[in-house]
Amino acid sequence: MHRPRTTHRITVIGGGFAGLTAAITAAEAGAKVTVHEAHHTLGGRARTAEGPYRTNEGPHALYSGGPHWTWLRQRDLIGPLAPIPPLEAARLRLRHHGVLRRTPPFAMLKLLRPGLPQAPVDVDFLSWATGVAGEEGARAAANYAAVAVFHHDPGSLSAAFVQERLRRATKLPPEAHYPRGGWASVVDRMAARAWNLGVRMETLSRVDSLPTGTPVVVATSLDAARRLLGDDSLTWTGGRTALIDLAVRTRRGDAFAVSDLDSPGWIERFTAQDRSLAPVGEQLIQGQVPIGPREGRADGIARAEHLLDLAFGGWRGRVTWRREAVAYGRTGAVDLPGTSWRDRPAVDRGDGVYLAGDQVAAPGVLSEVSFNSALTAVSLALGHHRLDLKRA
Repeated sequence: MHRPRTTHRITVIGGGFAGLTAAITAAEAGAKVTVHEAHHTLGGRARTAEGPYRTNEGPHALYSGGPHWTWLRQRDLIGPLAPIPPLEAARLRLRHHGVLRRTPPFAMLKLLRPGLPQAPVDVDFLSWATGVAGEEGARAAANYAAVAVFHHDPGSLSAAFVQERLRRATKLPPEAHYPRGGWASVVDRMAARAWNLGVRMETLSRVDSLPTGTPVVVATSLDAARRLLGDDSLTWTGGRTALIDLAVRTRRGDAFAVSDLDSPGWIERFTAQDRSLAPVGEQLIQGQVPIGPREGRADGIARAEHLLDLAFGGWRGRVTWRREAVAYGRTGAVDLPGTSWRDRPAVDRGDGVYLAGDQVAAPGVLSEVSFNSALTAVSLALGHHRLDLKRA
């Protein structure tokens, strides 16, 4: 059935980071916007848990190198940041050959040097990086990149895809910034901005069929979009990651973060930069360990616990709270050799329907994909070739 278009009203399905970005952008351009969110709160994977332990359900950091940083800054949506104290940053540890180190292997540094040529799209990262730094350096670099890839075998992915994320994750000064209070603080500011622009936001509003008469931005997971649109082509490779959240009683000498260079894995103490995330006298730690197709949560948790044993002495006797989970494809798209972001499901689905999210055809790292796809979706829906991103 043909769905007539209008530039006066837009429906956004999904109230996460992509959906709120789309809603604000469309409202700033003069459209009347309605957002439908199935959950009782906005935020999607950018939610922060309520209660004494403020754990994020999605990404923990905002990278300042992407366009979303400027867009959020100009609208005063980021709010106060929680900087990592220099003494804490010095407590980054790297597991290599089974022991903790303070510095990466020299061969790995060859892959981080300025002026290194752009890696190819059609070759896997391990093969390309081995030619640059040898196999040991290549494997260490691939495993370090897991902090921004969330895949059990980063070396098997497109060299261009992994190289971009490796550069962003190791850049100095660091691009990663932490909103004080967790991502919920950013979501709350975005929701207030949307509300003040006249956006109608309906929570506990599950949409089972597309509305007619207005352009629709589907800002959900790719799985949910596939079911809603009845389009089996809406698939892309993702990862599975075992997550462990811990609150432990404070003890001097704990590491700030641990990167596993022997296999993909990352442990970080988030109260190192933001003490508001846990009660006084406690530290909040999260481990993320990508797991393969034949592995289960227990496999990933066991590897996370091994890293904890190395870097957080006596942590088992200090635990005051614990939570475990597995994230299925919740960490965005990964690109296999021969593919790039351009090969992912297109934003424009035809007949006034547009996709936004972290697994669709838009550039960027982590949440930047959601942001860029949301702007593209609204631009197409409104028939604009370019939006004024500086408008505040």
